[in-house]
Amino acid sequence: MSNSLAIDTLNALPENDALHVFMQCCTSSKWVERMLNSLPVADKAQLVNLANEHWKNLTEKDYLEAFEGHPKIGDVNSLRAKYANTKALASGEQSAVDNANETVLTQLAKGNDDYLQKFGFIFIVCATGKSAEEMLTLLQQRLPNNRQTELVNAVEEQRKIFQIRIDKMLEHLEESNND
Repeated sequence: MSNSLAIDTLNALPENDALHVFMQCCTSSKWVERMLNSLPVADKAQLVNLANEHWKNLTEKDYLEAFEGHPKIGDVNSLRAKYANTKALASGEQSAVDNANETVLTQLAKGNDDYLQKFGFIFIVCATGKSAEEMLTLLQQRLPNNRQTELVNAVEEQRKIFQIRIDKMLEHLEESNND
C-alpha cells in the first residue's frame, strides 16, 4: 500500500482535524504542536523522522502528559476484559495476547498499582504482540529501577507506541480515500 495519498490527505487536513489525528497518536500537547508546525511533509519517512525528532528533548512534564493519555490498568476486571479474547483485540495494540489466567491478571493489576505508586506515572510499554504474561514479566523487571531510568524506559516505549499509531493513522487516511 502506498502512503502517498494518505500523506497528501494529512497535509490537506484543516488544522483542527490534523490536531485530532496527531492527538490519537500521542497526547503530548508540545509534540502535537511540533507535528502540526511541520506540515506539510513529503512522505512517510519524513513524517516518522519528524515524529521522533519532535519527541526528543521534551520536558518531563510533556512526557507525563503523553503518558496520561493511556488508561491505567489498575483492576482485575479491566485486565480481564483487556486480555479476554485475542480475536476481539486483533486490530488493537494487544493483538497477540493469550487468554490470561486469573493469577497473572491479579499480579499485573497489583504490579501496575505498585508501579504508579513508586514512579508517579503509569506503566508504559508497547504492548503490541505481547501476552499478559510477557507484560507481567516486563513490569516485574522494570519495578526495581529508579525513577529516572523508568522515565527513560517509558519515553522510549511511548515513542514505539506513537510510531505504530502513525502507521494506523496513515492506513486510516488511505482507506478513507478509497471509500
